[in-house]
Amino acid sequence: MTTKSLTTTPALLLSIALASTGLAQNAEQGRGQSEIVNGPSVSQSSSEISAPVLHIKSVEIIRSAHAPVIDIIRVRGVASTVGWEEAELIPLSRGVPADGILELIMVARAPSEAADAKGFEEVEAIFPLETNHPFKGVNVHSASDSVSVTQLPGYAEGKSSAEDCSKCVGKTFVAKGAAAPAGKSASDLVREEQLPAATRIVRPSEGIPSADSNPNRLTLILNKDGKITAAVWD
Repeated sequence: MTTKSLTTTPALLLSIALASTGLAQNAEQGRGQSEIVNGPSVSQSSSEISAPVLHIKSVEIIRSAHAPVIDIIRVRGVASTVGWEEAELIPLSRGVPADGILELIMVARAPSEAADAKGFEEVEAIFPLETNHPFKGVNVHSASDSVSVTQLPGYAEGKSSAEDCSKCVGKTFVAKGAAAPAGKSASDLVREEQLPAATRIVRPSEGIPSADSNPNRLTLILNKDGKITAAVWD
């Protein structure tokens, strides 16, 4: 797994937050959910479409040691392939939520073309909160999961990532609940339950009902013997 790190130390995070007054505006006045659903503005090209990252690895809320006290949300996520850029955290709603939990989604600019499965990439983003903010906790969403921190400051980790399929080609696919072929060792098999939830399996005799693009969908192409001939995030 490769890593793209936007920052490394709490001190650096704090200096970024203090220098970015506009970014540290009230989080409850953040972007509305309609902006996320509707996607990028018309000025963006098709190669600059943002999408949720695949998985949330960890969420950390760092609190400054000196007044004025500032909380900074630092999130590490996992993208499906290399080439994801400009990761950011976007509020899912306006105003102060009834339960006091700030809901965020982690997005990044996805690659413009399908990519072979060669391993995940780690991305990172921060979100400063204004002094005396009203939030009691944070819940950060990705395309496949979410991670919550209910005590500020605090830290939480997500579950382990699914199989990245960087070594799937040439191995035999085993559907969920099916028995493994005789004479095959575990290292020669790819089990469906180990794959990301949205994985698409394409067999030689099957059609493909949709040609839509999804950078968080893994597509496995099988031959007549059930061996994987291609693994693509498309």
